[in-house]
Order: sequence, then C-alpha cells, then structure tokens
Amino acid sequence: MRPRIVVASEAGACYGVERALELVREAARGSEGPLYTLGPLIHNPQVVASLEEDGVGVVEDPGQAAGATLVLRTHGVTPATERAAREAGAAVIDATCPYVKKAHLAAERLSEEGYQVVIVGEKGHPEVEGTLGHAPGALVVADAAELDGARVGRRVGVVVQTTQTRACLRAVVDRLLDLAEEVRVVNTICDATTERQRAAAKLALEADVVIVIGGRISANTTHLAEICSERCPATHHIETPEELEAGWFEGASLVGVTAGASTPHEQIEAVASAIARLCDGVGE
Repeated sequence: MRPRIVVASEAGACYGVERALELVREAARGSEGPLYTLGPLIHNPQVVASLEEDGVGVVEDPGQAAGATLVLRTHGVTPATERAAREAGAAVIDATCPYVKKAHLAAERLSEEGYQVVIVGEKGHPEVEGTLGHAPGALVVADAAELDGARVGRRVGVVVQTTQTRACLRAVVDRLLDLAEEVRVVNTICDATTERQRAAAKLALEADVVIVIGGRISANTTHLAEICSERCPATHHIETPEELEAGWFEGASLVGVTAGASTPHEQIEAVASAIARLCDGVGE
C-alpha cells in the first residue's frame, strides 16, 4: 500500500525569496541591456540556472558587470560592495531580504552605541559577511562552544543570522550572560525560518521517512535537515526529484516532505509527485 505523503504545513519559498524572484523576473522582462545578480540570487542551483536561461547572469564582483543592471542578492552585501555596485552598474536593484536588512541595521546600531557585536551565524556565509560589513570587528560564533577562550567585552550586543535556530541563539546568549555585564539581544531570526523549523520538527516526529528539499549550500535547508534527522533518522536532503531512491520508502506508512525557504513550491510539487510514482512501484 502506498504511504501517505504529507507536506509540512509551512514549507518552501518565503516572502523574501518570492519578492527577490519577482524583482528579477520583472527586470528581465523590461531590461534592454545586460542583467546580472551579484552572487547567486538565492541558494538554489536549479532556480539560478533557470534565471540564467532567461538571460540573468551571475557575477561575483561589480567590476565584472560595468554598465549593466546589477541585482543585490537576497543575502545582502556589505556597504562597501553596495557602493561599488552603484558606481559600476547602470542601475542597481536591491533584492536584499527585509529580514536581513533588519539584521544589518541592528548590528550597525549596536556598534554605534558602543556594544561589542556578536553575530550568531556561520563564518563565511554571504549573509553574515554582509552583516559584518555593518559592524566591522564583530565576533562571529556558530554556537556557544566557540565563545570558549574568546575575548568578550563588558557590554555585548547580539544579532543572529536570519536562518539560525532559536535553540542556538538561546545557548549563545546564556553563555554570554556568564561572560559579560550587559547583554543586549536583537532577535533577527526570520519568522518564516522559525515557522518552517517548527512545522518540520512536528512532521518528523510522525513520519517514517522525511524528504527535505533545497540547495545543499542553503543554511536554512541544512538546519531543517538537521532538525528532522534528530527526530526521524530516515531523513534525506535532496535538491531534485532525480535523487530519490525507491528503497527509502519501503515499509513506510507516512512520508513527510519539507523544503527550505529558497525552494519554490513547484519544486515541492515535483518531488511529492515523484515520491508517489516511486511508491507505486515499491514491492511490485
């Protein structure tokens, strides 16, 4: 008998991603000259490839697209990079997610007010690098353990990568309370991230198998896969339906499906349909 296939109540592309895609597609429809995104628009290789087919290129440096229209990616950029883009490009479209902008402004404000800024996030991630540009010298930590041996000031201000988990933020803040006299926290975790994590966790507790859809370099999708794996060992992180294996679903009664915030809903539908076809063939 085919297992029940349930998509998490909150899954897939968030407002920031949908907004960015609409901005770029609208620009592509009306653009008379070259159009580029400064870095991949979102962490979804299939979407980026689709945009390239529509004539939207990707550059890593503003100088590579002099005179063209440049789109700032959803993850945001440093103030210096934005200035360089505006100097190099014929026009600039800012597709930075509003939640990321909130983190940028919070870090900048805390720095100006004399706090030592701590960013809870992944070193080297584009969003974190953009936030660092608004608070030069900030300390970046991925978890509480990274505070061991760190030089922490008397007054600390905390911002967090929008795709981090609340559990990680709480652990870092608890540790900072032992190290600093004053800890000011601006919770910049995206609501959509939290909703997707809660829905995925709930579904994973009920499911025999969980499929997590999204780019492997997507931080929020990776966190979803980690959350689901803790609750359902038979969790598989994929990018495309072609990666599915029939053997994963043998004996399963309920298959849960969730997706990161950079995954359009049509990709979720394609994977759910592919699972149904595979399950029809299991045991034949």
